[in-house]
This record gives sequence, structure tokens and C-alpha cells, in this order.
Amino acid sequence: MADTKREIERKYEGPPAGGDAPLPDLTDVPGVSGVIDKGVAELDATYYDTADQRLATASLTLRRRTGGDDAGWHLKLPVSEGVRDEIRAPLSDTVPEDLTALVRSRIRDAELVPVVRLLSARDIRHLVDASGTLLAEVSVDRVRAERLSGGAGSAEWTEIEVELADDGDPAFLDKVEKKLRKAGIKRSASASKLAKALDDTAPRKPAKAGKSEKAGKEGKADKVADVSKTTTTAAKPEPPDSPPHTAGDHILTYVREQRDAIVELDPAVRRDVPDSVHRMRVATRRLRSTFRSYGKILDRTVTDPIGIELKWLAAELGVDRDQEVLTEHLTAALDDLPSDLVTGPVQARLDTWSGARRSGSRQHLIAVLDGKRYLDLLTTLDTLVARPPLQEAASKKPEKVIAKAVRKDFKKVADLVGEALELPPGSERDLAMHDARKKAKRTRYAAEAATPALGEPAADLVKSMKSLQTLLGDHQDSVMVREALRELATEAHEAGENAFTYGVLYGRAEQRAAAVEATLPGEWEAIEGQGAV
Repeated sequence: MADTKREIERKYEGPPAGGDAPLPDLTDVPGVSGVIDKGVAELDATYYDTADQRLATASLTLRRRTGGDDAGWHLKLPVSEGVRDEIRAPLSDTVPEDLTALVRSRIRDAELVPVVRLLSARDIRHLVDASGTLLAEVSVDRVRAERLSGGAGSAEWTEIEVELADDGDPAFLDKVEKKLRKAGIKRSASASKLAKALDDTAPRKPAKAGKSEKAGKEGKADKVADVSKTTTTAAKPEPPDSPPHTAGDHILTYVREQRDAIVELDPAVRRDVPDSVHRMRVATRRLRSTFRSYGKILDRTVTDPIGIELKWLAAELGVDRDQEVLTEHLTAALDDLPSDLVTGPVQARLDTWSGARRSGSRQHLIAVLDGKRYLDLLTTLDTLVARPPLQEAASKKPEKVIAKAVRKDFKKVADLVGEALELPPGSERDLAMHDARKKAKRTRYAAEAATPALGEPAADLVKSMKSLQTLLGDHQDSVMVREALRELATEAHEAGENAFTYGVLYGRAEQRAAAVEATLPGEWEAIEGQGAV
């Protein structure tokens, strides 16, 4: 079973391998009362990746290490600069399935192979406070790297690593760094030992080819990259080097961000990190909305089928979550009732009803993420980003093309809100308000994509659409709560239970819906007065 450790560390350059690597007197660091010599550990680590280094490209490292006090398999996932989550698993001859699953969105069906072996002599010191509590571990690592695939080079170097103790204050690392800098020790130019090893042992690049030879190679590459031949091999599109200029540039930047979010959130969803499922679901919805809003930029004959797959993924991610949210609303409403208005086993009935309606499981979601349909979708998104189906309007200025698309979405919201306000209270108005909410969400996402190009007007529209979406969402929640209460009341009645409380809750939910409907005209008048971009 894998476990997780949050790792906060900084790496510094040491002198060339074989030379001295003196550290300054670290007892001078504020808060440090002692430096304890823990001896030298001999570490032997083999790093695994795909042949085209997909993990390294994403700043992920997967290794099998012996020696030291944490021998085993380690997968490091980046969190922020200098912060990584290290997922650990016991030693075994092959990569543990749990860790392979956590990099599935990166490697797809590619094989993990040994790429680099690092042999390190780690001279360890513990920095402790007056009570003997560990503040940080400082090590001087003398490293030898051996390339195992994609070359046969080797390299040696020395580096200094400072790792914060568990639950330590990150500000302490600043104090240590200040001392190291005064001693002439500077930050490492490489993000990790693996990154340095790959750079230092990479085969030398051949001399640049002549124009005719280069043209021939490019022609061959184009044939290999034929979209029709793409199966489940992940493409590796690179983001543009220059800032976006055209309408197509801006929309593709947004599309790439959402694609990246899905891929990057995959390990978090598998680990059941709070809010990760919701965030991945939002990314799928943003992508689908973007394809529909910007059909003048990205060819919808290509994106519509992808939208169908994104809708499927969003539904799979929503299994149990929608029911969970509904149950939370019902439980909160019940908790707000005075005790003298609660008659019968209402909470027990609610628990039984909720449990019976939960159709999904974590096992089902993991099976979806391991399934061919999901992995094919990721590859399709890679292909779309690498070879986008751009329309003629994509080459035009964003101020015209993107603004026009946003205004078109805003007009649809206006029409739906106007239709809802003209209808009398009832199921037809409920449906119209729900449609307006969905359109407001789509317009919000369209405005998000437009903000880098259009600036403050688009950002203001994002805020107003979010506000409208929240208001209409409260109304839709009331509709769903009332439907659930009718079902619960029927079940209670058939079981011979008193259904009074369900009626009280229904009335309160109805009042909340009426309050939203009363607020909507004024809210919409303010939004409409502000207008679109």
C-alpha cells in the first residue's frame, strides 16, 4: 500500500565531484541550537520513464531506491516550486501497480523503462532546535549518473540538499539559504537530480541539417503525424513560444490549459484528494463549452464528437456527487427546523433514501480512468492541441472574432432569462430558469477564455455570469430538493410514517425559489445594463 509524504526542499550547487564540499557553521542559523552528524548513506536509485520521457517532461519522477531509511519505490508529483508529494511503495522487482496508475494519464499505453541510475554518497546532518526537535535535514550528495536508455553517457557532480522537517515552517528554509548564500553557495540550476542527469548524459545533438535535408525530414515527420493514424499514443505538443496574437492563439491557449488540468488532476482524483473530482469535471465542461462557443475558430465537425466524450466523462465524474450535494441540502434544511416540527424517523428515512440512490463507487471511477475510452479521449485532446482544426476566422484579430462569440452567447442568456421572467411560476418557468443557468455558465467560460484578449470587460462579464449562475443555481437546487421531498414523503406515507415534516421542508424550499424569482428581475437588469464585451 502506497503512502504519501509532503516534501519541501531546496537544492544547491556544490563543487565538482571529488572536491571538498564544506558547509558553513549552520548553528549560526536563527533557531538552530545544534547540528547532528548522521553519517553517510549509500543510495542506489534507478529512475523509470517512457522512452520519450513523458514523466520528466511533466516534472514527475519515478524511482526504485535502495539504501537509506526510506528504501522503496518513490513517485514524486510537483505541487509548487520546491514542494512535491512523494508517494511511496515497498520494494519490488517491478513498478507497483498503484504508482503506474498514478502516471497513467501521462504514459497512456507506453512502457515504463529504466532511464537513469544514480549512485549517491549522502553525507547527512540534522539541524535541531533547543529541545532537540528536527528543523531540517541538510545533506551533501556526491552523485554519479549512468544513462540506461536513450544514450550511454555518465556524469558526476556534488549538490547540497536542504529538506524541511515534517510540519516545519517553510520560512526556516529562507534562513538556511541566507547562510548558504553568504558562504557562496547558490541554488542549483536543475529542478532535480534526474533533470540534471538527463541533461548531462544526453547524446550530443547532431549538426544542423541543410535546407534540403531538413525539408525532407519535416515532410517525413508530417506523414508520421497524420491525425488519421493516431491511436492511443500520447502526443507531446509544445506550447507556443510567443504570446498569443490571433483569435485562434487565444482560444487554443485556453483549450490547452483545460486539457492540462484534466491530465494533471488525474492522480489527485485517483488519490481522492478533496475537490479534485469537481475541478476535473469543471475542466471538462469548460472545454466542451469552448468548443461550442468558438465554432467559428475551431471546426465543430471535429470538436463536436470530442464534446460528446467530454460530456460522458463529466457524467462519470458526477456519479454520486450530485446525489451527495442533494443530500447535503436536505440534511441542512432538516437541521434548520425546530425540533417540534420534526415528526417521525425523517433523518433515518433520508439516510436510507440517499444510500439507495448512490449508484457509483470509487472503484467504478478508477475503472473509468483506467479504461480505453478515457485514455483515447486524452490522446484525442493531445492531437487537437498539436494539430488544431482551425477555421479561417482563427487567423483574425481576437477583438473582433472572440468578442462576437461572447456577445452571441450573452444574447442567448438574455433571451432565456427574458423568457423565464415572462412565464408564471411553475414547472415551465423552472425549466426556463435552468436553461438560462446552463447558458450563463457557458457564457462565463467563453468570457474566461476571452479575458486575456479583451481585458476588463470580459473579466467583468465573468463576474456577472458567475453571480447569475449562482442565483439560478440556488433556484435549481430548490427544484431538485422539492422533487426529492415528494419522493421521500411518498415513501414515508407508504411505510406508515408521518409525512408532516416533508411538507414543511417542501414549503420552505418553495419559499426559497420564490425569493430567487423575486430577486432575478433586479439582478438581471443590472447585468443587462452592464452589457457584454
